[in-house]
Amino acid sequence: MTESQSSRGFGAAARVTALAASVMDLHVRIAFQEVDREKRRLINGGLFLTMAGVAMMLALLAGESALLLWTQRRWSLSLIQALIILAIGNLVFAGVTLRIGGQVLKGPFLPQTVEGVTKTMRALIGRI
Repeated sequence: MTESQSSRGFGAAARVTALAASVMDLHVRIAFQEVDREKRRLINGGLFLTMAGVAMMLALLAGESALLLWTQRRWSLSLIQALIILAIGNLVFAGVTLRIGGQVLKGPFLPQTVEGVTKTMRALIGRI
């Protein structure tokens, strides 16, 4: 192999490498654009879920108030007695749903999942 052939081989390799780098740069730019779009989508989705959660809480408050008044009138109870009955019903419901939720969440988790949930919970409750 002569010197001109070897320099042409290195030149061709350099061009192929430059082309591959250019294609990779294009893919990276497209990936960043997709991440930006996904980030906006996730933020918008979270905002709408928060609004729905607030609306559901308001509806729950109205429903609890109506149930309290109905219980008080139906059984001729004082306000305190009706509140105690409503609180007991809420505690029973909370206990059942916690039990079901605990059963659903049992099972093997990947270490990355456990680590991610732990970090998220620490961030939410303020521990780092």
